[in-house]
Amino acid sequence: MHQQSLKVRPTDVHVLNASGRAALPTEQNCLSQLAHVHRLRDSELNYNDHRYNIDMQMLRNREGLGAPLKMGMDRFAARQIGRLPFLQSSNIMDDVLTGRCDEISFEDFLNLPEYNENLRQPHAVVEKSMGIHI
Repeated sequence: MHQQSLKVRPTDVHVLNASGRAALPTEQNCLSQLAHVHRLRDSELNYNDHRYNIDMQMLRNREGLGAPLKMGMDRFAARQIGRLPFLQSSNIMDDVLTGRCDEISFEDFLNLPEYNENLRQPHAVVEKSMGIHI
């Protein structure tokens, strides 16, 4: 028996319901129509964490609880290591422990805004972080 394939219907709004009056919370208005977030956005934001959790579950099933605990403690220790306040962390240790150092992903060539290089005065930043700025 041949099953029908499911077709995904687009959820984008073609005509905005713009009215001059205040809308009730249950009514669709322009803001609620434009504030629509695609389901894949949340999936992509949590992809690395989800993949890591699945890998740890498989490792636990195969090796026992000790191996995932050790790897989790290694990641925790790698996140605790800091840099001076004016240097941003590249999280290279976490990438090595999770295996992401071998991948070229979206962030590697298009870059996220929080990883932009910004030159700040080191002395001013350290003095501010220590609370001794004038």
